[in-house]
Amino acid sequence: MAVERRPPIPPGPWLVVGLERSGAACARALWARGEPVIGVDSGEPSQAEALRHEGIEISTASDGVEELERARAVVRSPGVPNEAAVLVAARAAGIPIYSELELGWRMLESPFVAVTGTNGKTTTVELLGEIWRAAGRPVAVAGNVGTAVSSLVGTIGPETTVICEASSFQLEDSVAFAPELAVLLNIEPDHLDRHGDFDAYRRAKLELFAFQGADDTAIGSEAMLALAGGDGRRVRISVDAATEADVELRDGLICWRGTALLAASEVRLRGAHNLENALCAAAAALSAGIEAEAVASGLRSFAGVEHRLEEIGSSGGVLWVNDSKATNVASAVAALAAFQQPVLLIAGGQAKGQEFLTLAEAAAASVRAAFLIGEDAGLVAAAFDGLVECSRCESLEAAIAAAAAAAEGGEVVLLSPACASFDQFPGGFEQRGDEFRQIVQALPGFLGT
Repeated sequence: MAVERRPPIPPGPWLVVGLERSGAACARALWARGEPVIGVDSGEPSQAEALRHEGIEISTASDGVEELERARAVVRSPGVPNEAAVLVAARAAGIPIYSELELGWRMLESPFVAVTGTNGKTTTVELLGEIWRAAGRPVAVAGNVGTAVSSLVGTIGPETTVICEASSFQLEDSVAFAPELAVLLNIEPDHLDRHGDFDAYRRAKLELFAFQGADDTAIGSEAMLALAGGDGRRVRISVDAATEADVELRDGLICWRGTALLAASEVRLRGAHNLENALCAAAAALSAGIEAEAVASGLRSFAGVEHRLEEIGSSGGVLWVNDSKATNVASAVAALAAFQQPVLLIAGGQAKGQEFLTLAEAAAASVRAAFLIGEDAGLVAAAFDGLVECSRCESLEAAIAAAAAAAEGGEVVLLSPACASFDQFPGGFEQRGDEFRQIVQALPGFLGT
């Protein structure tokens, strides 16, 4: 992938709004370049004192409006909502707002592969990292998966490819972000509490392609690429034998422009949705010049990520699966489709403005009983009424105990909440999944995978 010259960093002073992982990383990267930086946070972030010690001006318990008067540009952390007073004031004053993702991209000389979608981003990004490593190519996996892109500035060179998970929260502030290779996996309703409606959410996702040029590449299914703008050349994937594509499923084989790479059965990831993720990863890697042998090797060896259809083990012949990362309805529906056995489902949490009828219809076909948790368990129960037997549980631990008592050998207990977790788990879906794993591993007769 050829890297064209990227737009320069606008002159400061910079106001960094939100000082958790990505905001702190961006403040440091700008400061290291000699930019004047002011950092603000409405709370008391853990890194505030360290940033002050490094010489950066930091204001905590501040909405940032007063500090904005000294700024020429703003970078906001993904978790800062659009209606935050400082962002409203910045827009009114014509002060540009950037994402940490775009500023990191501008400060690096590395080729960029950016992946977005409602579901499957983390799995696909980590799979791409596996493929790059199988090819012996230097790679850094970053973005929404845990490592802030701007934290890579000064630590990697232009020979290292950055494979980045891009969320709608990061993309909605795009000014000129144009990754050399952009992948769109899927778009389903999510984060409607943040974006307001599905159209706004979709527009944010599609910003990934908006500024791509003719030398860049856009990857996805025909349906996804039909939504994308920009001038990137199209590389298509298809699991439908009736639809021709660059990477396609033909007679049980994954093929690249007519040449077989490997049998689809060799892909270790469970579920039809993960087969589509694998095809997108293959298309991205092959478009970037990765050898076909390395692509096939990565697809064969990659077993998945934590909290995403993670098979923890069994107890009494019952398989326990951690899908805590399923924070929306579409993701939970895909998880249910991955199992042939009867399922006992643990779901619930914060609904984020979603409706649950689609999940209820999917659950009616395979879920023998559901155990519901969290503040919006009632919404899930109402959708499931008459379709799936439901039990309301006060906690995740109580839901696990109830499911363990009800489950029979050959069945699956699946944590796939279809909801956010912050009502019960301030550490997010990771904390929810970690607690699920710990409780399950303590069950009588538990056997790990």
